[in-house]
Amino acid sequence: MRQDAGYEQAGHASQAGTPGPGWYTGSYYPPPPPPPPRSARRGGLLSHLVVGVLAAGLATSVTVAVYHPAASGNAGPVSLPGAGAVPAPAPTAGGGQAAGGEQQVVNKVEPGLVIIKTALQYNGEAAAATGMVINPGGLVLTNNHVIEGATKVSATVLATGRTYAARVVGYDKTGDIALIQLQGASGLRTVPVGNSATVRTGTGVVAIGNAEGQGTAIPAVGRVTGTDKTITAADQGGTATAEVLHGMIETSADIVSGDSGGPLANSAGQVIGMDTAGSSVSFSQQATAAGFAIPINTALSVARQISAGHASNVIAIGYPPFLGIFIGSGTSGSPQAQAEQQAQNGTGGLFGSQPGTPSCTTSNANLTVPSSIAPVSSGTLVVGTICGSPAAAAGMTGGSVITAVNGKPTTAPARLTAILARLRPGDKITVSWVSPAGRHATSSLRLLAGPPQ
Repeated sequence: MRQDAGYEQAGHASQAGTPGPGWYTGSYYPPPPPPPPRSARRGGLLSHLVVGVLAAGLATSVTVAVYHPAASGNAGPVSLPGAGAVPAPAPTAGGGQAAGGEQQVVNKVEPGLVIIKTALQYNGEAAAATGMVINPGGLVLTNNHVIEGATKVSATVLATGRTYAARVVGYDKTGDIALIQLQGASGLRTVPVGNSATVRTGTGVVAIGNAEGQGTAIPAVGRVTGTDKTITAADQGGTATAEVLHGMIETSADIVSGDSGGPLANSAGQVIGMDTAGSSVSFSQQATAAGFAIPINTALSVARQISAGHASNVIAIGYPPFLGIFIGSGTSGSPQAQAEQQAQNGTGGLFGSQPGTPSCTTSNANLTVPSSIAPVSSGTLVVGTICGSPAAAAGMTGGSVITAVNGKPTTAPARLTAILARLRPGDKITVSWVSPAGRHATSSLRLLAGPPQ
């Protein structure tokens, strides 16, 4: 049983300073200091419930693009289990026999749970959450924000204690749903799937998950307090941005950090939702803490599309293409203006490159805006390159400006991202760029597979 309903609601300041509204919160690696007092969100923002370490780096993004396989015509080299590998919701009639209480519900659901750990190398972060096994072969359902930006994913099956490396099969960023595959897994126990179409206000529920990153399944009892809710969920400084989620189940169960991707089960021990967000903010008709879950029917429908390889403008299959650069955001075509914007968004203004400064980096932690910028009036400013990436191998450094990809002008960061979005891992591209010293170059690069975006 959980002791503190407020832990995920207040959160922790990142190393950079003051916490903002609606952010990732919870346990740290290493363990965090005691949480600060509870505080309300501004603007009704809710917190995603993954636990993690936030880097205090510059507010930049890794350019791996939003990868839409439908646009490229190829989903990339990912093994797809097929739609039949994903279970259907339980029949609406009958509803199953009552499990008999909180512990009985846990006994039915826990054998199908996994503890997910991710490394977000390029953001200097690590995180942990929960997942649900939906197929004996190791298909696991979780939230997109759990795997977003992850360079490494592993999952520990609670029933056996065995840890597996995991591969991202696909994800729906707009619906916050992801499907991962445990490598080499077989004969796993699955969670008992219910039917969210039968959920009504007042229904008794148990939320189960890796609460506060403790590495085990901890239950919280409550009731459904609303259905078909629309919420805005966000994080604080991590890789996942604010998103609007529709059709959510609202519950009074004490859903806390680390529960993301975990089950919301009914009294019969059937999973009716996937824990996703929570908040202590007071709305006009709500003065108590609330948790929100994606209906299981919705999650399974998306998982079935992913498993079958049915990409769309919202569903991505596999991993996105990866060039390996940090850039800003926006539509400004001036590299100098991009640098000024990043200095304003960052932690220390403009910094000149000092003697001995490495030409590449492994994350955006402590990344600074280069003061020496290629002498061109239009293009996408490279704030930094990732060591071992295609961009670094070509000789690009912070201060370089990319002017074209495959002959198409990259007149702003948004334009570069749009061009890369139509490509896939393994594609060979031609990049035109200018060094800080003014040297013009054209490089032939092969894109790698990058972290989910």
